[in-house]
Amino acid sequence: MAPIVLRIDFVSDVACPWCAIGLANLEQALARLEDLIHAEIHLQPFELNPQLPIEGEDASEHLMRKYGIDEAQLAVNRATIRERAAASGVTINAGPDSRVYNTFDAHRLLHWAGLQDKTLALALKRALFRAYFTEGENVADHAVLGRIVADAELDAAAARRMLASDAHADDVRTLERQFQQAGIHSVPATIINEMFIISGGQPPEAFEHVLREIATRASAA
Repeated sequence: MAPIVLRIDFVSDVACPWCAIGLANLEQALARLEDLIHAEIHLQPFELNPQLPIEGEDASEHLMRKYGIDEAQLAVNRATIRERAAASGVTINAGPDSRVYNTFDAHRLLHWAGLQDKTLALALKRALFRAYFTEGENVADHAVLGRIVADAELDAAAARRMLASDAHADDVRTLERQFQQAGIHSVPATIINEMFIISGGQPPEAFEHVLREIATRASAA
């Protein structure tokens, strides 16, 4: 029997560690189900901190202010995230010198990539996560984005031209509003066939269980 085709909208931000974990775990689950499911993954934008300037802010100060926590609690939270990320094959090197950056242009770039090739867009998304969380790079910097695009085997010159314009800005803002109006206020959110939502950076087994159940129902319909 041919695999069941499922549309998966993965709503996330480049600056969200649980999104990096969630995508890695989703892809692990799909690899386990490759004989049962063919997934069409659509990367959808969500900005955790749309107000951030291009140069970013000190990550520790930003997170303590945003969540009302102290340095000790921040250290505990970071250790937990590092541990969960490592189990998913994601390396997070957040520390005292880390910064948080504006991700709007990264979302424009992902939207542009997705219109061309969704597989390459996924490769770009992984590369952006690595740049942000592993290398600590400024993903608001067009020079950094241009290099990452080339690493993901997309046309770097075309990407730089796009980033220098306002192309896809309205598209990204429209999509962000659309998902917020649909009730998505935290990420990652994994929406299957525009009906079922899996919230958070769940382990691969959780994704696998839900995806298998949906595919089984779809095949029986």
